[in-house]
Amino acid sequence: MSTPPPATRITHIGGPTTLIEVGGWRILTDPTFDPPGRRYTFGWGTASRKTTGPAIAATDLGPIDAVLLSHDHHGDNLDDTGRALLTTAGTVLTTTAGARRLGHHTHGLRPWQTTRLVRPGRPTIDVTATPCRHGPPLSRPLVGDVIGFALRWPGQHHGALWITGDTVLTRRVRQVPTRIRVGTVLLHLGGVRFPTTGPLRYSMTARHAVRLCATLRPHTTIPVHYEGWQHFQEPRHVIERTFTTAPPAVRDSLRWLPPGEPTTIAV
Repeated sequence: MSTPPPATRITHIGGPTTLIEVGGWRILTDPTFDPPGRRYTFGWGTASRKTTGPAIAATDLGPIDAVLLSHDHHGDNLDDTGRALLTTAGTVLTTTAGARRLGHHTHGLRPWQTTRLVRPGRPTIDVTATPCRHGPPLSRPLVGDVIGFALRWPGQHHGALWITGDTVLTRRVRQVPTRIRVGTVLLHLGGVRFPTTGPLRYSMTARHAVRLCATLRPHTTIPVHYEGWQHFQEPRHVIERTFTTAPPAVRDSLRWLPPGEPTTIAV
């Protein structure tokens, strides 16, 4: 008789920050735990104020085995409290540029590079970095490197768990479903814009998310990083409205996670 797959729980803590628990692993994405109210600068005249704090305090989080850090140089993906938390995590995976800046036990990944999380008595998790572009064409020298993460472990029924990272929809992002069968996707949304750069977008819109999911056909689509900051232009009601007009398979895959509450996800 085959061993049943380990249960997977995901807790949306706020912004891009989620806790993924599977087979004894406790994996944290983009740790942001500062209180609301502060204004953060992102470079080149862009800035934003945090308006919502985390649903769980960093001190109440418990031990973390690994951190998946899409990028280290923007405060809405890694803030001061989150940066302090990195020193207590077993492993930190991020961009190669971020690993050089952070040092210590940080491991840098290039897009499509895979590493493994291995520990006795737990399922081995393959972590593949996926490509991102955190802005319009030719913006990489300004916005810096960003990656997403696809997680695969034995027993997944629907496919990999993919965290898109902060990205707009590009040809390289659309390549992910051609290389990896995705069952659950954590979509970084919000359609970010800044007054100083006009109509240019720095993260995925709901309309582009629907287009991506039509190709991806995930079993479960979980929006994250779409509100809680002034620079987000598409909050939950915009995402919901856009997905109601999507093809049925895409529309029915949408699932909202109550902040701070562990939710079991079928992977």
